[in-house]
Formats: sequence, C-alpha cells, structure tokens
Amino acid sequence: MASQTILVTGAAGFLGSHLCDTLLAEGHTVVGVDNLSTGNTANLQHLSSESRFRFLEQDITLPFDAGRVDYVFNLASPASPVDYARLGIETLQVGSAGTLNTLEIARRYGAGYLHASTSECYGDPEVHPQVETYWGNVNPIGPRSVYDEAKRFSEAAVMAYHRYHGLNTHLVRIFNTYGPRLQASDGRVISNFMIQALRGESLTIYGDGSQTRSFCYVSDLIDGIVRLSRSEEHLPVNVGNPTEWTILECAKEILEVTGSRSEIVRMPLPPDDPARRRPDITKARTLLGWEPKISLREGLERSLEYFRSSVASQ
Repeated sequence: MASQTILVTGAAGFLGSHLCDTLLAEGHTVVGVDNLSTGNTANLQHLSSESRFRFLEQDITLPFDAGRVDYVFNLASPASPVDYARLGIETLQVGSAGTLNTLEIARRYGAGYLHASTSECYGDPEVHPQVETYWGNVNPIGPRSVYDEAKRFSEAAVMAYHRYHGLNTHLVRIFNTYGPRLQASDGRVISNFMIQALRGESLTIYGDGSQTRSFCYVSDLIDGIVRLSRSEEHLPVNVGNPTEWTILECAKEILEVTGSRSEIVRMPLPPDDPARRRPDITKARTLLGWEPKISLREGLERSLEYFRSSVASQ
C-alpha cells in the first residue's frame, strides 16, 4: 500500500513499539505518542536515527494535534493488573477522554482509526470460547473495573464515531500477548513466571492453577492488528491464540524452557479473576485470513534472552 503518515499512541509500550517497527518496515512515516506512565523509551531507542519516526511525549487525555495523519492506532492505556491498580483514575481517563481525543484527530483529518480493546470486555465469561457477539460478564465496580469499563466505554465511543461521523473505525479485542519488551514487573502470567524462574524463585500460582488463558506471541498479534486495520470490518474482532492453557501447565512449560528448578507455590485467587479465557477466532480467520503461527514453546524460546537481560539488569 502507499506510504502513509500514521499516529501510534502508546508507542513506547510493549505492543505500540512493535507496531511502530512493523509500520516503519512497510515504508510508512510514524508519529509515536506516549506519556511514559507505563511506556519506556528504551523500547524505541533503536529508532533514534530513523528519519521517518518522530516521538512526542504527550498525555492523550489532553487535546493535542501532531499534524496531519492518514491513520490512527490507539494503543494508549495501562494494560497490566499492576499498572491499572496503581493508575486506576488515569486508566479511566485514557479510555474515555483519551479515546475521544484521538477519534477527534481521525475525524479532523479523515483518517482511518483502530482502537486496541481487550478480552477483558468479556469479564469472567459464561460463554466459552468467547465470541465477539457475547456481551460479557463484567463486575462494573470491582477492582478490575477501572480497566474493563474504560475499554468498554472506548468501544462505545469508537462505534459512535463510526455511526454518527462515518469514521472508518476498527476494534480489535486483544487476548493475552507476550514477547520481548513485555514489562518484566507488570504482573502478567508470562512475565511473572519467566522472571521468577530465571531468578530461581518459586513460581506463584493464584488458586489451584486450573484457570485458563490463551497466549499469543507478539508478532502474530501485530500481524492480526495490521490486517484488521485494512479490512472493511467495523465491529469488534478477536485476535489471540485459541490454544488454551491452564496456568499450571504454563508454569511447567516455562520451567522446561528456562531449565529452572524453581518450585510452584499457591496463593489465594484475587477477586474477579476470570476462570477461563480463550478466543473464538472464526471471524479473524474468515475476514482477515489470520491465525497465529507461533506455538507457546517457540514464543517462550524467542522471549528467553529478553527476560534473561531483564533479570541481569535488575
């Protein structure tokens, strides 16, 4: 496709930085925006001499204009339990004011728009696997609600701009993703287990470890996001790996990959922790020709050096 100028919010984050890499590799000019509340400029250091990349430190909850753009990818938000527990009000603000501000930029310039939503919109699901037509089972006042409801509001805002302003919008519901640049201390399953295993610490499982997750390697996810951005689909699309793992199985897989002799210990299950999580990706397969290629074992092996470096630098 022709070269475009593309705005990426959350550009210094895990997913945002990988998306910037992909768009630049395709020949586009990228304006990366991040307020660095959870992002890290180290994720963009390799782009410091890239003439087609410009970084703007900016809080998107405040109105801003980075200049004319052809497309907006809105990935800005705390995304890990540790971060949105620490930044609860900010998470609500970025999901509401931040989303509306970036939608206004897209409307101003007639740009395309993709919003990064989440499988958390399904809450603790009563439908399994989760299909996009399922409305979810979310506690609107629980400790996770600052993230869940911010993302649900964002989806409503994106659809409103599509319906009322004719904006070319897209909604991706992202399931658990991992890989290099994932924050080592963000409290998510893969990063927790990898860091604990590499330090020789006990791997912490909450509950009995029978709850399930589906883990998508970052390159697969970015491929799905880019495909969706160029599609004609405006309703939400699940992008994630449909292979379901129990938390206990995941812990054992990480012990094998790292060669760690760490033990597994159990802690009480936190409130509103989803019992099962697995995407139905029929829609992504049908509309985008997309499905993940990287197995959990291969993805962990690809991520191992990054997590080793993270442990060494701490």
